[in-house]
Amino acid sequence: MTEHTVRSFSQDLEELSGDLARMGGLAEDMLSDAIQAIASRDLVLAETVVSRDPQIDNLQVEVEKKILRLLALRQPLARDLRHVISALKIATELERIGDLGKSIAKRVKLVDNVGADSALKGVARMGRLVTAQLKRVLDAYTALETDAANKVWARDEEVDEHYQSLFREVVTYMIEDPRTISACAHLLFVAKNLERIGDHCTNIAEEIHFLVTGEQLPTERPKVDALNSN
Repeated sequence: MTEHTVRSFSQDLEELSGDLARMGGLAEDMLSDAIQAIASRDLVLAETVVSRDPQIDNLQVEVEKKILRLLALRQPLARDLRHVISALKIATELERIGDLGKSIAKRVKLVDNVGADSALKGVARMGRLVTAQLKRVLDAYTALETDAANKVWARDEEVDEHYQSLFREVVTYMIEDPRTISACAHLLFVAKNLERIGDHCTNIAEEIHFLVTGEQLPTERPKVDALNSN
């Protein structure tokens, strides 16, 4: 490619990364606010989360259009191709995180009378963990840091452990007081959505690793306590 073409292609990639950064920021805000809405049973905040979902959907559409244009006009190869394809996959992951955040927010009014304060606090703790995972993986993408991405990938087991613990706790409430079954069932859906968001974060981490190295991560994760950072 000519110098002008190379420079133009680099600008296209930077623009694409900027769009993904906006998607990521919006997904992060939606998730954080959804968790806050659940913890404080704030219906107004929950409604603002739901209202932001079309924004992330529209950004995904724009990203897909730009990627199709890049593939058609630039015909990228090697790492440039990985960059474009990874962007497409990460945009999909972020859109799904936005959907799950919206789903959590829509359940705020359904858990308003759950009465299980300990379970609600457990949901909030799990939400903070998953939100931190999302922030770390987005920062890793911005900096293209495989070490940071790999740590997010490895810590997915911690999210799963929180989900399993919370699941057992909520089921206990349902058994002890059948009047809580309906509200607690929605709490379980919230916890499952958080677990799924954790999975999407690890998917993004895998894409970062592949983008930078051209190699796939192994199929098994190391134990959480083997990590050397928070």
